[in-house]
Amino acid sequence: MATEVLTITEVLQRSTSWLEGKGSDTPRLDAEILIGHALGLERIALYTEGERPLTPDELAACRALVARRGEMVPVAHITGTRAFGRLQLEVTPDVLVPRPDTEVIVDLVVEMAPHGARIVDWGTGSGAIALSVADLRPDVTVVGLERSPAALAVAERNLVANPALADCVRLLQSDGMAAVAGERFDVVVSNPPYLVPEDLERFPALRHEPEEALVSGPVGTEDHARVIAEAAGVLDPGGLIVLEVGQGQADDVMALLSANAFGECVTRLDLAGIARAVAGRRT
Repeated sequence: MATEVLTITEVLQRSTSWLEGKGSDTPRLDAEILIGHALGLERIALYTEGERPLTPDELAACRALVARRGEMVPVAHITGTRAFGRLQLEVTPDVLVPRPDTEVIVDLVVEMAPHGARIVDWGTGSGAIALSVADLRPDVTVVGLERSPAALAVAERNLVANPALADCVRLLQSDGMAAVAGERFDVVVSNPPYLVPEDLERFPALRHEPEEALVSGPVGTEDHARVIAEAAGVLDPGGLIVLEVGQGQADDVMALLSANAFGECVTRLDLAGIARAVAGRRT
């Protein structure tokens, strides 16, 4: 039987249609990234070389990656990397996949942090927030705290891969603020877990990411309350806290801030128009 011969363009088209049927929200983008990764090509080359027939080995490599995405494995877990801000970060199943929504948090810290600020990132995961803030604000120093040793190892590799940030980012294993008890900071930033257990049933694709980094508790803001309470112990008056929140949580988190002596609360919308960041200052 003759082996099927397909061009890059044909594989892109077939993969896009197949992934759409499997429930991908971004089937064309997923297909471009995965096929480009399999072939070692930039996305633009998929079009400039679109009429090139694939060898059997190339076709098999493309199909293997697309099949994994059809099982709703995150694209970043398949390729092992994810672009976040100006950085390319390693991503494994031990950390959350950095999402564009979280860039809103980074932008707010970059905008509001005072010159020379000492910043602590509570629950740093892959290091996405800590490294991106330091990348955009070379005048600051950032301490990334992470409870999970496996997640911290990913953040450490990402720091090694960005040696220009080595002097301004420190990564520590810590349950909450324990490792920096007694230190003072100008800014606390965090993307804490904010889902409820039922969300994992509603969004089955999340099963590939660490549950402890996703689910807070039955309300969803339990970890926000913990971060806020611990932030009060390391921030001087005027110190800034910036938190990522889930859809519909902004008002509840602002109420938690007010109850813990934080004022001047503001929110920032993500690209979908959802209040995604909440910030306040220690009074």
